[in-house]
Parts: sequence; C-alpha cells; structure tokens
Amino acid sequence: MAEAWDFLRTDKMPHIWCPGCGHGVMMNALLRTMAKLDVNKDDICVVSGIGCASRLPGYLDFNTLHTTHGRALAFATGIKLANPRLKVVVVSGDGDATAIGGNHLIHAARRNMDITLICMNNNIYGMTNGQYSPMTPTSMLATTAPYGNLERNFDLCKLVEGCGANYVARATAAHPRNIAQYIEYALTHKGFQFVEVMTQCPTYYGRRNKLGGPVEMINTLKQNTILNTAAAKLPPEKLEGKIQIGEFVKKEELTYLDRFDAMVDRITGGVKP
Repeated sequence: MAEAWDFLRTDKMPHIWCPGCGHGVMMNALLRTMAKLDVNKDDICVVSGIGCASRLPGYLDFNTLHTTHGRALAFATGIKLANPRLKVVVVSGDGDATAIGGNHLIHAARRNMDITLICMNNNIYGMTNGQYSPMTPTSMLATTAPYGNLERNFDLCKLVEGCGANYVARATAAHPRNIAQYIEYALTHKGFQFVEVMTQCPTYYGRRNKLGGPVEMINTLKQNTILNTAAAKLPPEKLEGKIQIGEFVKKEELTYLDRFDAMVDRITGGVKP
C-alpha cells in the first residue's frame, strides 16, 4: 500500500511557499488521497501554469508538466486527447485559472473534458507581489488596488457549474478532510471535475489587509465558513460574508471523449482504425 511520501520528490525540498501559506495543506490532502487510492504514478499527469500554486507539480513524483501562464487547461486537454488512459490533474491559482486562463476554464467545463482542476484560491496574485485578481473581494487592498478593489469577484463554483462541469465542490485550508474527500471523488469519476480550495496568503493578502498571521487567517476561514446544505435553510441576510463549502454539483453526463468515441464508431461502423 502506497504512502503519501511515496509520491513526493523530497530532493526538491524545501518548497518555495511562504511560512503559513495554505497551498501546502492542499498538497498534503492530494498526496494522502493518491496514497489512499493506491494509484500508479505512471497513470497520473499533473499540469500547472504560472504562480505560487504552479510550483506544486515540481514536488510531486508523477508525470508532471509546468506550462505557461493561464494555459494549463489547454495543455491538459491535449494530453488527455493524446493519451486518454491518463488521469490528468490541473493545479492552478485564482489568477492563473480565472484571469488569463478564464477562457480555457469555461470551455474545458463546457466540453466536459475528463480533467480534474484543483484551484487554490487565495484571493491575490501571490508570486508577482500581490496584485488583485478576479477573486479579490470588492474593497480589499492589493498592490494594484491601493485604495481598494472596485471590481466584484467571481463565485467560481457557480461559474463552473453554469458551464456544465460534472462535479463542483469547495473547501478551505481550514477543512483538510473535506479537501481530501472532494479530491477523491474528483479523481474517481469522469468528466470535468472542479475543486476550489480557499487558501490563506499571509504575506501579501493578509498583511496588506491587516488580517493577521496564518493562525488568525485560518481561524477566520473556520468562523466564516458554512456547509452549503446548512446555508440552503438560511435567509440571504444570514449568509452575508460567509463562504459556502460542500459539493454543489454531482452528475455523470457524457464527456467530450465519450462523444468523440461515439462519433468514431458511427463513422467507421465500429471498426477501429
């Protein structure tokens, strides 16, 4: 039986993440889930773009690919089409996935590509000195929003649900067991599987907005979080400022590859080329 350490490139340590960054919590959950599923390393491909989250594949002992900014899903789509037997996992940050990579996100979900996307959302561009991202809440400070962000942020889970993903879930770095549970479901089902993980960035987002250190930010995540099944029973005013976690979509619609294979069978009469 595999252990989490078996999937870690220990020679690449120490990692580059700041002390107190929440990305390590997600990596831990991912590694433990891979060990629980006892996966074959050669059957997994982990893809990333650019940003703090993108460094994660460098620490994982699978087939890994570090690509260009915002294009991880495009590369992942090519990998899946070229080798459908691989389980393709994309790890991305909020800026990488929703800004320059936003177009790839909506179309990968629309196509229901058989890919798992784990988006680590820390509400900021961490690697490039704290610019605001499409996930930075209105009025919060960033290096490119010194007087407060004027824009509204996405609800990523609603966005991906609206695009047609088979699975949509959200957890936070304060809820590692939920992260592992949602990742396990995503890895064992077909279609576009999306897991958003809210993580803390004490270095840029927390410090600039005076949210305290890592412990204070984790406690804030705990205090401001509510399970979506509980939220459904509350009026809107009770949900103000709350982060809803849980599984929002679970379905098993045909994937792009399912439809492609059906087309090939229709054209060839079932005779494989």
